[in-house]
Amino acid sequence: MAFLAGKMVLAVEAGAPNNGAGDGTTGRVKKTRIRGRDYPYVSAQAFRRWLRDTMAAAGSVPSPTERVGKAQGKAQKATTAADPIQYVDDDLFGYMKATAKSDDAATTVRDTPFMVGTFLAVEPVRPTEDFGVMSRNISDPVLHAHEFYTADLAAPFLLDVPRVGTFTLQAADGSGRPNYLDEKTALAVASAVQAGATTQTFRDHSAVRLPLAPRRERVAVLFEGLAELAGGAKKALHYGDRVPALLVMVPMAGGVNPLGFVIDGAADGTGLQVRGDVLRGELAAWQGEWEPPVLVGWRPGFRDVLRKQFETDLAEEITAGTVVIGHPRTVLLALAARVRSGQHDAWFDDPAR
Repeated sequence: MAFLAGKMVLAVEAGAPNNGAGDGTTGRVKKTRIRGRDYPYVSAQAFRRWLRDTMAAAGSVPSPTERVGKAQGKAQKATTAADPIQYVDDDLFGYMKATAKSDDAATTVRDTPFMVGTFLAVEPVRPTEDFGVMSRNISDPVLHAHEFYTADLAAPFLLDVPRVGTFTLQAADGSGRPNYLDEKTALAVASAVQAGATTQTFRDHSAVRLPLAPRRERVAVLFEGLAELAGGAKKALHYGDRVPALLVMVPMAGGVNPLGFVIDGAADGTGLQVRGDVLRGELAAWQGEWEPPVLVGWRPGFRDVLRKQFETDLAEEITAGTVVIGHPRTVLLALAARVRSGQHDAWFDDPAR
């Protein structure tokens, strides 16, 4: 297996974890309109920022960032160091390094091995507008307002495991899909960071690849970051836990995610659904393309009625060990430990066809 497909749910209670543009003195949460009703969401960019910051708090050195280009309101550019060999976040999350024209340097890109969707509410929600006044020791009070909401937000994710620590190179004629590194520079940097980087063919392209041990470590660090996830806006007024309330993961041979309809919103707009029968049908349809067990992380106390039904529907698979259910944190930390110890080394190369 080469891909880890998943879907996760964040439970927001009276929160405003990701905000859009303000409206006068009112702070607005991000939301989209679907069939005439509002659905709050957390953008993939915000979620990835939370994950980067969580990894950095745990000791991972983040890639330094800088702003380049023109002033605010005009053409703007910002970039990381764009060094995926040295910096784990540049490797896992990708980048686009768009330099100023005066630098006479090419724009370079790395596609992300860790893909995540928008965390969209599973049912329509009308955000509450909270009115506030700042009147402490001032004669002319300052009026302000902001929105918050309660909702379960769900998003898919996909990790392309062989791509971690693997950087394809552009062909001499300019063809191919570079991710991008100059081979001489890449190998020079790699030798300073981790001895043993090699060139090889990866998905029909020449590539520089780090040794297996640091690639294992990077995947493990990602899972550990998800297990300790923290972040979000308005923490002074709307602090909330951001560790996933629910997640399902399954190793896949290809980049297909079969979990989209396993966790979603009910068609009548009544909230979260987690359907064991749908999971069984998807696994049957993709027989031979996935590897057991399916890992389910479900926090105690979260949607207990749904969990009981899910466990009843999949009682046979749970008994057989095809589906394993635990706390999201323990499931993710155990997976990180297995990756780090080499138990999932087969995931780091594409399966033979």
